[in-house]
Amino acid sequence: MIDINAARLGTEAARRLRQADCCTIEPGLSDDEFDRIESEYGIQFSDDHRAFLAASLPVSSPPQDGATWDKPWPDWRNGNPDDLRSQLAWPTEGVLLEVEHGYWHTSWGTRPAEPKAAQAAAEVQLTAVPKLVPIYAHRFLPAGSGTHGHPVLSIWGTDIIYYGEDLAEYISAEFEEGYEHPETWNPRPNVPFWQDFVR
Repeated sequence: MIDINAARLGTEAARRLRQADCCTIEPGLSDDEFDRIESEYGIQFSDDHRAFLAASLPVSSPPQDGATWDKPWPDWRNGNPDDLRSQLAWPTEGVLLEVEHGYWHTSWGTRPAEPKAAQAAAEVQLTAVPKLVPIYAHRFLPAGSGTHGHPVLSIWGTDIIYYGEDLAEYISAEFEEGYEHPETWNPRPNVPFWQDFVR
């Protein structure tokens, strides 16, 4: 059973997305579809993300010239499984690329001197960090049934910023022309490991 506040947040995000008229929106995912997706990809949607995708499933329009992402909306219903796994792996793959170029998280102990050993050690460490689930391109919410209201993270390697105080506010920030965060905007870090990079 989804918390009522999580349900409101997810349906408000879906309403804002429909109002933005920026993508194709298909009928939302069913409980059976959520069960299949979460089992197949080893994730759990946060409750607000689940409510958002239950209200409406955004899918990508044809890519524009020069677009970084061919299909920025993950198509959880009909998407290519390899593409979905690639989007799910984006945050950890980005950190591993940074490790290749010298990055090392302080909680990992002493960095191995040999680069390949450092990457292998980092890969093991990254299996224990909280999973992130893509919303759109490189914007993510932490996974986790029974949770909601997390700030949306924009992730490019270890360059991580908040892109929305919560899912509904993120939709406005991403898709509403001329949108500015409210004066009270103050996202709170709340996801271990990933919050260490937020600037």
